[in-house]
Amino acid sequence: MEQQHELRIAVYPGSFDPVTKGHMDIIQRASRQFDRLIVAVLNNTSKNPLFTVEERKELLREATQHLPNIEIDSFRDLLVNYMDYKQAHVIVRGIRSVTDFEYELQLASTNHKLNSEVETIFMMTNPKYSYLSSSVVKEIANFHGDVSDLVPPIVEEALKSKYKSKPAKA
Repeated sequence: MEQQHELRIAVYPGSFDPVTKGHMDIIQRASRQFDRLIVAVLNNTSKNPLFTVEERKELLREATQHLPNIEIDSFRDLLVNYMDYKQAHVIVRGIRSVTDFEYELQLASTNHKLNSEVETIFMMTNPKYSYLSSSVVKEIANFHGDVSDLVPPIVEEALKSKYKSKPAKA
């Protein structure tokens, strides 16, 4: 009798405003570890996003189209509720620094408290992206700086488009 293989589904949540090469590094590496990786765009009400949720999802779709086991989605709920809905058991989080780790450990512990079936794995960011954040990218793009080494080409174009009509904000 053939044994049914349970799909290993993970969720990589984030605001991805915009997706950076650091995010892409985590997405590519995590996609090799799981049967399906859901990149879930958060609608973080405490942040003032540059891109809408739909724009961020489209940029992620374009940037990850070469990875066959990636699903791009978004949600407005507790992460553990979303995990149940998607039948996923692993949360993937990228870590750049000790500060990130302290914050992420608190989130992971909270999520585990809310649902003990959910595990969080931390992936260390490639050292060449350890300084990189969406905020840094937006700051550089705001002043029309070169972000080509920091984001996928589709994101670079989207940033140029967003900022070309706006004078740089000091």
